Amino acid sequence: MLTISNRGETMPASPIRKLVPFAEAAKKRGTKVYHLNIGQPDIETPPQILDAVRNSDFKVLEYSHSAGNESYRKKMVEYYSRSGINVTPEEIIITTGGSEAILFGFMACLDAGDEVIIPEPFYANYNGFAVEAGVIVKPIFSSIETGFALPPMEELEKAITPKTKAIIICNPNNPTGYLYSKEEMEILKQIIVKHNLFLFSDEAYREFCYEGTHTSAMHLTGADDNILLMDTISKRYSACGGRIGALVTKNKAVLAAVMKFAQARLSPPSFAQILGEAAVDLPLDYFDSIKAEYKKRRDTIVKRLNAIPGVFCPNPGGAFYAMAKLPVEDADIFCQWLLESFSYKGQTIMLAPASGFYGTPGLGKQEVRLAYVINTTAINAAMDCLEKALEEYNKK
Repeated sequence: MLTISNRGETMPASPIRKLVPFAEAAKKRGTKVYHLNIGQPDIETPPQILDAVRNSDFKVLEYSHSAGNESYRKKMVEYYSRSGINVTPEEIIITTGGSEAILFGFMACLDAGDEVIIPEPFYANYNGFAVEAGVIVKPIFSSIETGFALPPMEELEKAITPKTKAIIICNPNNPTGYLYSKEEMEILKQIIVKHNLFLFSDEAYREFCYEGTHTSAMHLTGADDNILLMDTISKRYSACGGRIGALVTKNKAVLAAVMKFAQARLSPPSFAQILGEAAVDLPLDYFDSIKAEYKKRRDTIVKRLNAIPGVFCPNPGGAFYAMAKLPVEDADIFCQWLLESFSYKGQTIMLAPASGFYGTPGLGKQEVRLAYVINTTAINAAMDCLEKALEEYNKK
C-alpha cells in the first residue's frame, strides 16, 4: 500500500485559511464577509513599481543570479542604510518571498532534531518550515495580559537545551502586533552570545511601527555571526504576490550554505526583482500616509474591541494585527459559527482563531487574531457584526 511521508502527515494546515470553505459558502448564500483573517493589505501597490515591470525591455526572460540580481542587491544596500543597517550586496541573498528566507535559515543553520525557541503566539508557518526542515519548535509563552512582551530572560534560558540552535522573533510581531523594545533586543543579544545561538529576526513589518522605534537585529553590536535577518517586500509595498524576500547576514559560513540552497532552486522571480528594485526609489515619504492610515485603523479596531463587553485587546505597537480575548470557550468553534450560522444586516466577519498561532496545545482557545487591512468604515461594520454575534452566541 502506498503511503505519504511522515513529513507530509505532520505538516500543519494553515490556521489562517482553514475556514475558507465556510466563508465561500457564506458568500454563496449572499452574506457579505469582512475578511480580518489574513494579512492581505487593501492598500494599492504603488503604480510606479508596477510600471517598472510593465516597461521592462528584454528579449529573453532569463534566470537571474541565484543570489538575486546584483542591481537589486545594490539597491537593497541603499534601502537598508536608511534604517541604519550597514551591509554589502554579498551579504544579501534574494529569496522567493520571506518564507524561503526563513526555510533557508532553518536548513542552513539547524540539523534535523535540533530545537528552535519561539515566543508564542507566533506566525503559524514557522511550524510548517520547522516540519519541512525536521526541526523541533520549543514555544515559550508570552501573555496577552502583558501585551505579549518578551518573556523574562530567565524563562528564555530555561528553555535552552543542548539541542537548541536558534531563537526566532518577528518584529513587529505577527500575529500580536507587539513591537520589541531596544532593551528586549539587547536581552536577546545577551542570550544568543552567551549560549552561542542564532537569532532569526523576521522584519517583514519594519515600516509599520506606531509607538516607539524599530530596533533591527542588525543594529545589535557584537553578535554579527549570530544574526540572520529575514525580510520581504510583501507587506511593505502591498506586493504579496510578488514573492520576493531576502536573507541578510554577515556570517560568511551561513551565506555559503544558503547559497547552495539558492542554487538548487535556481533563481528568485525575475519580474518581482524589477518591482522590488524600483520600490527603493519611491519617495522617502511614501510610508508616511500608509503608516498613518494603518494607525487610524489600529486605533479604531482596538477601541471598538475593548468597548465590547467581555473583550480584551492590548494595543499593538506595530504591524497590522491585533490579538483579542473573547468571552467564548472555544474561538475555533465561534469563528466557524460566524460563517455558518450568523449574519447581521446580511454581513458577517471572518477571524483567525488564535489556537493555530500557539505551539503549546490548549493555549489561545479564547483568542483571535484580527488583521486590520480593511478601511475604517469596513472595520466599524465588522465590529458591529462581532458585537451582535457575541451577544447572540452567548445566549445559546
